[in-house]
Amino acid sequence: QVQLVESGGGLVQPGGSLRLSCAASGSIFSIYATAWYRQAPGKQRELVAAIMTSGGSTNYADSVKGRFTISRDNAKNTVYLQMNTLKSEDTAVYYCNVRLAYLGPDYWGQGTQVTVSS
Repeated sequence: QVQLVESGGGLVQPGGSLRLSCAASGSIFSIYATAWYRQAPGKQRELVAAIMTSGGSTNYADSVKGRFTISRDNAKNTVYLQMNTLKSEDTAVYYCNVRLAYLGPDYWGQGTQVTVSS
């Protein structure tokens, strides 16, 4: 089993910044990719950003390009999401996802609330 612990969410004003962390532990021999998803009330869960463990290539949703940065510390099995210039539409529950191999399995964190409001 794999356990994911997310932290860093909270309330921030528009234009502010937050950094989310996702620490993975458990029966991990290798991680294929890690991603952050988010789900706003009444909307479907969407991919925000992803990073491949090998090579470090990244992928971002168009809505966050230039504002969010995903990074990872392989030694700590931890992935970060630096979120800058936050907007009200970024308000959502953010979930960490870890995929152990190309076809899975996938593991999910419990989610952390991000609220952008003045």
